[in-house]
Amino acid sequence: MSASRTIGPILRPAWQCVRSTSKNSRPAAAPFTIASPSSAGRPIRRKSSQAARRIHQQTPRNAQAAAAAVEYEPSQPPVDSTNPALSFPCLDAVESRSASLSRRSLSGPEPSYTSGKHLTFRSSDPLLLDWGGILPSYDVAYEAWGTLNAERSNAILLHTGLSASSHAHSTPENPQKGWWEKFIGPGGALDTNKYFIICTNVIGGCFGSTGPSSVDPANGERYATRFPILTMEDMVRAQFRLLDSLGIQKLFASVGASMGGMQSLAAGVLYPDRVGRVVSISGCARSHPYSIAMRHTQRQVLMTDPNWRRGFYYDGIPPHSGMKLAREIATVTYRSGPEWEQRFGRRRADSSKPPALCPDFLIETYLDHAGEKFCLEYDANSLLYVSKAMDLFDLGAEHRKNITEVRRNNQSKLQAFRESRGQVEQTAQDHCNLILPDKPYEEQEESTSLESMDTPTSPAESEYPPADLVGGLSPLVNTPTLVLGVASDILFPSWQQREVADTLKAVGNRQVTHVELGEDKSLFGHDTFLLDLEGVGGAVRRFLG
Repeated sequence: MSASRTIGPILRPAWQCVRSTSKNSRPAAAPFTIASPSSAGRPIRRKSSQAARRIHQQTPRNAQAAAAAVEYEPSQPPVDSTNPALSFPCLDAVESRSASLSRRSLSGPEPSYTSGKHLTFRSSDPLLLDWGGILPSYDVAYEAWGTLNAERSNAILLHTGLSASSHAHSTPENPQKGWWEKFIGPGGALDTNKYFIICTNVIGGCFGSTGPSSVDPANGERYATRFPILTMEDMVRAQFRLLDSLGIQKLFASVGASMGGMQSLAAGVLYPDRVGRVVSISGCARSHPYSIAMRHTQRQVLMTDPNWRRGFYYDGIPPHSGMKLAREIATVTYRSGPEWEQRFGRRRADSSKPPALCPDFLIETYLDHAGEKFCLEYDANSLLYVSKAMDLFDLGAEHRKNITEVRRNNQSKLQAFRESRGQVEQTAQDHCNLILPDKPYEEQEESTSLESMDTPTSPAESEYPPADLVGGLSPLVNTPTLVLGVASDILFPSWQQREVADTLKAVGNRQVTHVELGEDKSLFGHDTFLLDLEGVGGAVRRFLG
């Protein structure tokens, strides 16, 4: 039995946030090594003069061998082993995709990401971002349903989740079903007989709005990781410029779920006089450590894909392997354990065959399929930037004070940018100077004591809700707000929605509606907002009237 072929990449360390001081410079690709067909342990020779490295080797597949610019050692007779080598069809699939993408990439960059036909708002007025970046101009892709009334008072701004496009519902120009298809329409949760619904692709995204894959007007090249760091508030400011262009001074409601629930709250805090109602579904007022940790792992597996090339992969093979793994990690957080127990249990895909290290259990094949489906549908750099914006989200008063000061200090930069027609000399503070600590983090004894932790258990306790959050959400004191959570959600756990509702009540808001769907109502976890037409859609419809 011949051994199957595997790739043996030499993985580079995770990107340590080091940027070149030249805006036109492009980091070199990380080295990539492919295993030799000789017996295990044989060294390989690359066409460069780099030292050889011993790695595990198996028989190459023809497609990948043809694509590899590697000199191989002469074949050696196979050495008998006690047991045959395992086959790895899951890795074969990754290699085959790399080979096909390598051939395709010779004819041009990767495919453009789009959800179909949409409208585009283009702003030529520079946008100053929270952390000091500047977008000289930008596009916002959007779609709309229903009719804007003469007073322009019936508009609802619908905010998306992390990887969604503006295509929330089908249109005559794009009949494909949208991601909230059943929630929008006559008599629906967002009733098109009553309301004019607008949905955008966020800036930083890859479905028509300006993001890392867009062309920087300063040099005619794609931004890649020269794109500036974003926040949820930056995305909302860009959306409100779109509303300005449509003549909409005040929204009937701001509605969103997941990341969109964060944006919906941010819209109410930033523009309390322009938002009539707020709906936040499975969202939060600030990201908590667990969700930050999960998104961190997704970014790490993506950035260690050799094809990521520190973000400059647009003329080559996209980091599809890292994207696949990142999506699998994300999918674990989107659904719930009880649902998977019912759907998959411990069943294997084919119990008549011996176990394998590749996807074998039904739950493994489900995750594998989710990763395969997503890995070429979304831009890798957009995933990095948008997920980081989620991590940075914090509506607490202290953070709002700090970021307001940062913006104030950067106003001069924006003014200089306008006066010099987009040419501004960069300073040292414009470059990321983050370094990893010499000594890894060690748990402090006092931090592990449960007695020292502040763990309020009821709203009656003096520090609950947190005073910092009460101050941060105070602009919503007069805004009717629906906060909806799901007990089976592990990514945005229901205590975070309770926190928002309790904080708003502590602010003095007397128009707070809090709905929590228990596990008896929904086992779909975080994805409930996409699936539960009655529990989620019904609550939204009743709240909006």
